[in-house]
Amino acid sequence: MDYYGPMSLFKRFSYLIMLAWALAANAQTPVGKSDAAVSSALDSELFYELLLGELNVRDGESGAAYSLILDAARKTNDARLYQRAVDIALQARSGDSALTAARAWKLALPASREANRYVLQILIGMNRIGDTVEPLKREFAATDPKDRVTAISTIPRLFSHASDKKLAAATVEQALNAYLASPSLGVAAWTTIGRMRFDAGDVVGALEAARKAQTMDAKSDAPALLALSMMSPETPQAEAIVKKHLEVQARPEFRMEYARALLDAQRYTEAAAQLQSITIEKPDYAEAWLIRGALELQDGKPSVAEHSLTRYVDLATTQQGTAARAQWSRGLVQAYLSLAQIAEKRKDFAQADAWLKRIESPEDRLNTQLRRAAILARQGKVEEARQLIHSQPEITPEDARLKIAAEVQLLRDSDQYKSAYEVLALVTASHPDDFDFVYDMAMVAEKLDKVDEMERLLRRVIAGKPEYQHAYNALGYSLAQRNTRLPEARQLVLKALEYAPEDPFISDSLGWVEFRSGNMAEALRILQLAFKARPDAEIAAHLGEVLWTMGRRDQAVSIWKEGAQINAENETLLETLKRVRVKL
Repeated sequence: MDYYGPMSLFKRFSYLIMLAWALAANAQTPVGKSDAAVSSALDSELFYELLLGELNVRDGESGAAYSLILDAARKTNDARLYQRAVDIALQARSGDSALTAARAWKLALPASREANRYVLQILIGMNRIGDTVEPLKREFAATDPKDRVTAISTIPRLFSHASDKKLAAATVEQALNAYLASPSLGVAAWTTIGRMRFDAGDVVGALEAARKAQTMDAKSDAPALLALSMMSPETPQAEAIVKKHLEVQARPEFRMEYARALLDAQRYTEAAAQLQSITIEKPDYAEAWLIRGALELQDGKPSVAEHSLTRYVDLATTQQGTAARAQWSRGLVQAYLSLAQIAEKRKDFAQADAWLKRIESPEDRLNTQLRRAAILARQGKVEEARQLIHSQPEITPEDARLKIAAEVQLLRDSDQYKSAYEVLALVTASHPDDFDFVYDMAMVAEKLDKVDEMERLLRRVIAGKPEYQHAYNALGYSLAQRNTRLPEARQLVLKALEYAPEDPFISDSLGWVEFRSGNMAEALRILQLAFKARPDAEIAAHLGEVLWTMGRRDQAVSIWKEGAQINAENETLLETLKRVRVKL
């Protein structure tokens, strides 16, 4: 016989007494003053039924407990007892019983929104999607008109785990049919239908819904945000919706979302243009300055980037009181690291260290110390830099990888390729499936003129990780650079482009293959597009050489000058200028 301690039993009786008081008070409530129906008085038989039901719950007899509590709910018409019966059934993982109790609750108290919501959620949980039309309609009808847009917009989240996405989309569309032409609710209804269709894989239908929503209100963000989520090279129609919205309603917050989508697609030049528009329209939009500065630094414009990043620092440090400190902390760390990098490039090592000293967060200690190591290496103190890296604690496995990557990079930057190769040989021997390091080892092998070794390592990466586009690209480019096996080089680079079709550096490799193959016009076309997408010194070197070979020498020199402004130390650019005997 189970023994219930005095306190446990006392708590059970206390619960029942409070319920009794509530039922008694409910019995005194006049009709019309409450959504709940008038309860009958709590007699001894009902009290015993409730007590027995709760004791059955305590004893793990969910079926008996459910029957007793549901019977009590029907006798009293009390919403709390119906909800308790539903909860008991749900805890016992009995969807059918939960649905029966919820429907009984809705039948007894037709005006109860809570009962309707339970019916709706249980039907969705049981994957009975087709039965949700009427509960959905009742939910919309019962919602305060001023809250209906929000209620409609949250529907996709309710059906996020439905297994039959197409049925879910059709069901929601049927439930929303009455609102599709509504001036106030039509945009939300069509946008929700679009999201449901998109989740179901119906991209054409989703685009159609987004266009209908935008036709109803071109200034609304909702259809444009839907289109933004569908943006891809395969759906140019989605971006057309986004751009149309920007023509009439270019809120900085929406423009920022568009800029993020462009960044994800590696369309950096277009993203930079959007960020510039944001900072002009709203100069105190701190995040835009941060991302703009990062892009400017990436594009080899350190002075411009420094202005943007210091602007971000000024805004972030003055606005900390009005936003979450953690948000600003992450951005400031990124800004300080980038500013240190800029100072390092112009050999102002004291200023670089001053920026790094402003980073106080313990979680960024490793990155900060790795940057200090890079600064030491730039001053010729390579061994001191390596010792600093080795001395850093490794809290996570990723920390160990970061240390190795940092050491290899500073050795490569210092032209100590033999030492970099030795470090990578050790790590790949102990971690043969770490294909990032195998790839790095291949790149260092090329610098050591170990061409056969480089190819062996790259093919090892391709075999072990077929989607690793950098390996295809590197091998294809290497063959083109050596002017050998050009058809194979083309196939390798095209394979890389299948995995990263928007990558301008892979396009640069393809342009170089075409140049080596004698296809000058095609090489020029590809390289011009690559340089437009990503102004880079190496792409400039290749584009300039194509122009030079075609006899367009003034244009070639102009492109090379642009490349030198981006990165005057680029190895490919310097080698090209030396070979064609051009001084800028």
